[in-house]
Amino acid sequence: MAELIKVLVVDDHPVVRQGLRTFLDLQDDITVVGEAADGQSCVDAADALRPDVVLLDLKMPGSGGVEALHGLRAAGNPARVLVITSFTDPVAVLPAVRAGAAGYVYKDVDPPALAAAIRAVHAGHVLLHPDVARLLAAGEAQPSGVHLTGREREVLGELARGRSNREIAKSLVLSEKTVKTHVSAILSKLGVQDRTQAALHAVRTGLLD
Repeated sequence: MAELIKVLVVDDHPVVRQGLRTFLDLQDDITVVGEAADGQSCVDAADALRPDVVLLDLKMPGSGGVEALHGLRAAGNPARVLVITSFTDPVAVLPAVRAGAAGYVYKDVDPPALAAAIRAVHAGHVLLHPDVARLLAAGEAQPSGVHLTGREREVLGELARGRSNREIAKSLVLSEKTVKTHVSAILSKLGVQDRTQAALHAVRTGLLD
């Protein structure tokens, strides 16, 4: 049996945390290992509990979700972060993406879709809700002076659709090692640190249109 996906639930509303815990603990492959009510307690709990995925609210009293993301990155915590938010304003969304969030879902998401999103983020996918992607595209300046080869553009397009290296390799009939090499080259050329930011470049430049 595969290991359970360990989730840390971070929200300032106890009722929301309890509801999420109750649902997620019903999943065969997911377990909630802890809860936190603000950004700093999220960083502390993630350090102690080492979750695989942090389910993170953005707006919380004191230190919020963006501060938590910065704290997790500064601490070198490898947890993948899935933001669950009611905000679609780029002012709220863009800083979280830049700080390393791996994906977004809205608070009105269907519970099975939330579980699927947690599994996808845990597997290394990048999840950008179409509405959020459009907002990000409108909120970001166009990059200039970046030249990607045809193959790198293909890999970036697959990456931006949320596909893992294995799935990209299968789709483009390449080895996983070759895909890894292309991804590293793409990140270097774009001057970004992770797959999420590379995916945003694809959205901004219309590669997925």
